[in-house]
Amino acid sequence: MARLAGRGRACDVAAAVAPTLSIWLLGDGKPGHENQALGLAEAMGRLRPCVIHRLSLAGRRGVFSRFRAALRAGAAMPPPDLLVAAGHATHPALLWLAHKHRVPGIVLMRPSLPLRWFDWCIAPAHDFTQVPSAATVLTTLGALNRVVVSAGVPRHGGLLLVGGPSGTHAWAPETLLDSLACISDEAGSGPWMLTDSRRTPPGFLARVRQRLPTVAVFPHGETTPGWLPTCLAEAADVWVTEDSVSMVYEALSAGPRVGLLSLPRKKPDTRVLRGLARLVDEGFVTPYARWQQTRTLTAPPRPLREAERCAHAVLTRFFPSKP
Repeated sequence: MARLAGRGRACDVAAAVAPTLSIWLLGDGKPGHENQALGLAEAMGRLRPCVIHRLSLAGRRGVFSRFRAALRAGAAMPPPDLLVAAGHATHPALLWLAHKHRVPGIVLMRPSLPLRWFDWCIAPAHDFTQVPSAATVLTTLGALNRVVVSAGVPRHGGLLLVGGPSGTHAWAPETLLDSLACISDEAGSGPWMLTDSRRTPPGFLARVRQRLPTVAVFPHGETTPGWLPTCLAEAADVWVTEDSVSMVYEALSAGPRVGLLSLPRKKPDTRVLRGLARLVDEGFVTPYARWQQTRTLTAPPRPLREAERCAHAVLTRFFPSKP
């Protein structure tokens, strides 16, 4: 399904006459994927007037079932100027809707389908072993997210973000508890708050409360959607277990100093680990082993503003006539 030759001309016309961009986001129900799409769309909205419409394909099995779900959801919405999707389940529907409405279709993260089928792919650089053509892919430092740097907000205390066993990492609760204790006991640090994730094994938070009574524990299931971004915006120091890649990049997008807590690695070389190694090499994060020697977290060279950078690139590429 190649791109229509006339689609670009149709997009220019739509952008010229529409005072507000209509952005359709196709979601598969996975929070991490949908947050990436929302991060891009919301960043575009901070630059130009935009209205965001969400089409959920969650729970739909099979290409045709997803087509029907997208058709029904889109029937009640204003025609799109732009389509954005993340997650393999959304890709066929993205291509079909882009063809049907003659508007650009942007896929987030490296797709399993050929890149040339999409108008553009925005994906982390660690998704690729070789840097692709800029005409096909816009690479980012990590996945996009919704976190925004809050200028002028006083920073104090620290935040401990704990993940769990994953496809790339095993679980070592005793070692992790020792590391958390060492960090929270450091003179002059804190106060500290800790939250977990869906992958954190049951019972670990109880052990944290017993071992680290001065650390305030907030189970992820008991926090509001805006709790973590608010805490990231206010924290001076943030420590993240290295399996929780999305939280690493969210922390870096908020602007605090960021430390990386190690967990046993199941594989010596994966795209996730390559991305983390780049962050270490470029001084964005401080590994725990290095912190043990210096007792200092290095400030990142800059806050990550990848969503804003990509939003500007999308508007420049597809809607150059917008003021």
